[in-house]
Amino acid sequence: MVAQNEVSETEIDRVFHALATATRRDILRRTIHEEQSVSALAGDYDMSFAAVQKHVAVLEVAGLIIKRAEGRERLVRANPEMIARARALLARYEEMWRARVARLDDLLAEPPATKSHASNQGD
Repeated sequence: MVAQNEVSETEIDRVFHALATATRRDILRRTIHEEQSVSALAGDYDMSFAAVQKHVAVLEVAGLIIKRAEGRERLVRANPEMIARARALLARYEEMWRARVARLDDLLAEPPATKSHASNQGD
């Protein structure tokens, strides 16, 4: 199976929306290291279980986590494929901005243009 490398505009919007909240970023961080139950995740936040479930759902819709059932528990883990795709997208943005800054540096490093002889005649 070949992984799709390009991220659609809709996926980009979902990923950035999902990462816009500290709680969701923390859930993602925690599930990168090991699979966690939604109940265990909810126990560490000062919010209702339903609120944590909503955060998990946003991450799942963005493809950043994968949720599965094991008996009565719902377990979640980070999706390394989507994280890699999001990282590649951010790397492309970084390359674009570095190229723009490099061009600006080059422009600023150029010596100032000398005045032409014609413009000095009026002095």
